[in-house]
Amino acid sequence: MNQISVIVITHNEAVNLERCLDSVKPFASEIVVVDSASSDGTRAIAARYTDRVLIEPWRGYGPQKQFALEQARCSWVFSIDADEQVSPELAGEITALDGSGDGYLVPRVVWYLNRWIRHGIWYPDPVLRLFRRDRARFTPDPVHERVVLQGSVGRLEGALHHYSYRDIAHHVAKMNEMASLAARQMAERGQRAGWVRLGLKPGWEFLRAYVLERGFLDGKAGFIVAALHAQYTFLKYARLHEQTVLRGNAG
Repeated sequence: MNQISVIVITHNEAVNLERCLDSVKPFASEIVVVDSASSDGTRAIAARYTDRVLIEPWRGYGPQKQFALEQARCSWVFSIDADEQVSPELAGEITALDGSGDGYLVPRVVWYLNRWIRHGIWYPDPVLRLFRRDRARFTPDPVHERVVLQGSVGRLEGALHHYSYRDIAHHVAKMNEMASLAARQMAERGQRAGWVRLGLKPGWEFLRAYVLERGFLDGKAGFIVAALHAQYTFLKYARLHEQTVLRGNAG
């Protein structure tokens, strides 16, 4: 495989960052950390792994990752979140690649309530993380950003481990934050929250996550994941309705 730049954006990720950066050492030719106003020792941890710790005010997830991508120097880039970890199997696959493709999807598995979640809407969750630098860009979305790639996309088998939530309280806090960001994004696109989205969509999402995608196979954890996903869906559309009402009053 050709040389690879690893890029990661951070904000108060001292709990996660060492695990993340340790996991990419087998294949990283350089590591670029873009930090936004961390106050918990994140920068000191990053400095142990790289001299490329850049300070950049927060722009939103998509723009922040695009900025990080633009700082990469190698022909290939691996994008990783601070709360993720490359498994040894995935690291071995990446090292062995011949670089003939343009990008690669990797399966992501979440550690939640002391177990790996291997069913439902969280798995296998393929994400495009390894790609040619000159063929890719991040969408400008402030949340739920993605990589747009010009070229062929392959798939790897090794897992990307995701330590998304410390506990249910952390899950709910992040869910609230993401619901607000998603609602703002939908409002800017002119979307509205009608009765179908408010009244029926949350129930449908629970059914999809727990039954159709077999979340029930993950036991009580799978039920909790499905229930909180339904709650997130309701919050997202409730806040979209709220923004619509407030904008109407402002007008």
